[in-house]
Amino acid sequence: MSAIVRLRVVGIIEGTTLLCLVGLAVPMKHFAGHPIYVSILGPIHGAVFLIYLLTLWETVLGGGWTRQDILRTALVSVVPFGTFVNEAFLRRKCRSSRPGASTADGTPRSAR
Repeated sequence: MSAIVRLRVVGIIEGTTLLCLVGLAVPMKHFAGHPIYVSILGPIHGAVFLIYLLTLWETVLGGGWTRQDILRTALVSVVPFGTFVNEAFLRRKCRSSRPGASTADGTPRSAR
């Protein structure tokens, strides 16, 4: 599995844990008086968030990322639904990084 595919998978997991934390656990704590859900989901999300950042770092070290790409992909992880919205960008990035893929101007990478 390539680094960018790992980033996509971890991003979906990270986004899901964030939504569970913000959409379920926090309301259960504040409106129903059940803080146990935050106590369980908080550390799980924290660990997955750190894994996401480490996976992003590993992916960026592979090259082909602009500062804007890195900043965008890092910042979307703190916004609910952000990693899901960013999925289309990562899918395009994954396609363009495949051997034989064409560049933005349509020239095959092998021709450059």
